Amino acid sequence: MSYASFANVPASTKFPAESVDVGREAPVRIGRGRLAVLLVLAAASEFLLVTAAAYAAAFLYYRLVLLHSPDPAQYIPESLLIATLQLLVSIGHRQYSRIQTQPRHVFLWNGASGVFLVFSFFVSTIFLLKVSEDYSRATVIAQAVSVLLTVLCTRALWFSLLQPSIASGLIDARRVILIGDPNHCLHFSARAAATGIRTIRSFDFPTFRADSSGPSRTSTVQVLPDARSLVADCRPLRADDIVILTSEPDIPVALVLAGALSELPVDVHVVPVGTVDLMAVSRITQFGNMVTMRIFQCPLTPFNRAIKRAFDVVAAIAGLIVASPVLAIVAFAIKLDSRGPVLFRQRRHGYNNEPIHVLKFRSMTVMEEGDNFRPATRHDPRVTRLGRIMRRTNIDELPQLLNVLVGDMSLVGPRPQPTAQNEAFAELISSFFRRHNVKPGITGWAQVNGYRGDTDTLEKMQRRVEHDLYYIDNWSLLFDLKIMVMTLFSRKVYWNAY
Repeated sequence: MSYASFANVPASTKFPAESVDVGREAPVRIGRGRLAVLLVLAAASEFLLVTAAAYAAAFLYYRLVLLHSPDPAQYIPESLLIATLQLLVSIGHRQYSRIQTQPRHVFLWNGASGVFLVFSFFVSTIFLLKVSEDYSRATVIAQAVSVLLTVLCTRALWFSLLQPSIASGLIDARRVILIGDPNHCLHFSARAAATGIRTIRSFDFPTFRADSSGPSRTSTVQVLPDARSLVADCRPLRADDIVILTSEPDIPVALVLAGALSELPVDVHVVPVGTVDLMAVSRITQFGNMVTMRIFQCPLTPFNRAIKRAFDVVAAIAGLIVASPVLAIVAFAIKLDSRGPVLFRQRRHGYNNEPIHVLKFRSMTVMEEGDNFRPATRHDPRVTRLGRIMRRTNIDELPQLLNVLVGDMSLVGPRPQPTAQNEAFAELISSFFRRHNVKPGITGWAQVNGYRGDTDTLEKMQRRVEHDLYYIDNWSLLFDLKIMVMTLFSRKVYWNAY
């Protein structure tokens, strides 16, 4: 089978990324070269702003705190050194180019970690060179904080400018050549176009021949001249990547073709047909002395769990101290409002599906649990007068700070569902119990986006699970802080609160 470009595909077939609606102009693309220029501008602007921030922090510290002006040229060399180190670290870890593929919080976190590395090296350097006499600890701290804020703000600005354009296809993030069946190439091209990766040419598989005439009588694969011609045709296209789409029986042939393409200055990928979705959630990892494809990973490392737990304990203690007057007043009001206990202990699934008992202020006249549980609905007659106020303001969930303190829950995480609902929805929604790979939370990403309250339809629960799994797969301490702030100030938190 000889190779052919997509020009040989029927005229009615077009790449989704290249199709244009009638009566509309095609969007003007910024080429790969211009993207490189924009990334250089991002690095240059960060270099200049870091230099200015480091110098301004030291100068203003002496001027405003020590109340005297230093020599204007005193901190220029040090500020240039800090900016140069920041630039080298960023380039060495390819942080600027990864703006094409990383989410915002990862891109910013990499910048912050680079700042810590830079100042660790900077402090060590001025100490070893014995030039730290004029450098106080406060000056270094002021510079570190100033540079950190500058890097975060600069990168957030560039991310907001570049990433939407890359995702929409206005900027060509990468140029790719596809090799494989035309239908498979069309599907892959459409997926790649969603992230700004543009398909510039496509080819069918070249012809190969099995050869078993060697002395060992082992079957090998030889590349025929039309495959070498394929390599020659790819060379002037100056692509960034070549993707070989292959079926399972043709993988040995694809590996030989990849070897032939290795003489081109591009990244060569082999993608088994039908595994694009699987590979989208997998990572190639080292496992002992072997290499494996990891499909899912534990969402939090032991270190991350320790950080999250420490934050939960400190915040829960502070919350209980601050809210103690409210807790006492609400408990007294519940006793006056209706008969029954102040607290209601609900059985829920916690971390790793282990049963826990979640505390809430009693807001109903009944104490339903287990299979008898019925979720509250709008104008539910079971809800007391005081209960309506507590549920609308989320005050009924304040006792869960005790659950956080003893370790059953976290401040932020997927909200625990009634056990009967869990078992029912687990049969209908795949990966439902992945929600319990972290501790349940008092608040969560689904709640601050308005997905709370009654789950009387499958679609409502699916949206909630999607947000919970997004939180699990993208956890960071900054993400937790963002959700807590949104819990206090977002109107969506109070949607469906009844």
